[in-house]
Amino acid sequence: MKKVLTIAGSDCIGGAGIQADIKTFSAFGTYGMSVVTAVVAENTCRVIDIQDVSPIIIEKQLQAVFEDVVPDAIKIGMLANIEAMKVVANFLKKQKVKNIVIDPVMYAKNGDALMDINNMSSLIEIIVPLADVLTPNIAEAQHLTDMKILSKDDMKIAAKKIYEMGCKSVLIKSGNNFDDESIDILYDGKDFHLFETPKVDTKNTHGTGCTFSSAIAASLALDNSLENSIRNAKDYIFGAIKNSPNIGHGNGPLNHFYKF
Repeated sequence: MKKVLTIAGSDCIGGAGIQADIKTFSAFGTYGMSVVTAVVAENTCRVIDIQDVSPIIIEKQLQAVFEDVVPDAIKIGMLANIEAMKVVANFLKKQKVKNIVIDPVMYAKNGDALMDINNMSSLIEIIVPLADVLTPNIAEAQHLTDMKILSKDDMKIAAKKIYEMGCKSVLIKSGNNFDDESIDILYDGKDFHLFETPKVDTKNTHGTGCTFSSAIAASLALDNSLENSIRNAKDYIFGAIKNSPNIGHGNGPLNHFYKF
């Protein structure tokens, strides 16, 4: 059985963070593991508070996983401070790891900050070069590149800029920003690849970024190519959003097990 590790924050209502990641890993038939970087008190409406996990405990969680069950793929999500970034990067550089998918989490779906934007330069310097694929949304890509993204051409320009920061490939997610389709653009250093699905008219999008990046990681662990893994993840996220259970008063979670 393929094993996938998430290194991310928790979500007490189970729609995002490590809870969404492990649900996604399970939906793909892989074995999910987690290293918790922060405990987030949030719901579908707001983020109430965040408690960062100490760097020592983050490192010991990593040690516990790697000395016993080495993952076939890794998804990295919320790293709220420089210390967490450093301990994760330093540890992973010493391991023989592959299939690292990084979702540069900056905001919750309702717009509340999950990372101090003053740490952006550290994220670029320490974390981005670890990525086999980086998966920013439009807002995150704008912060990373310090440019406005108003079109698909802008997405391509931003993707090239982010690629030059050291990741092996970058997938910029348009969400509901352009056209009638949800269009994501992958840049692998040579070519652009477009992935499209229809938009779903819904407010229930809590945890979409976490779920999408985890689906890519799980598919990579199953020995699919990056392009096929993104296609698999796009199909999965479309179904999970379309079949959302309509839970909560704000941006509700997805249905991670809609196929079952």
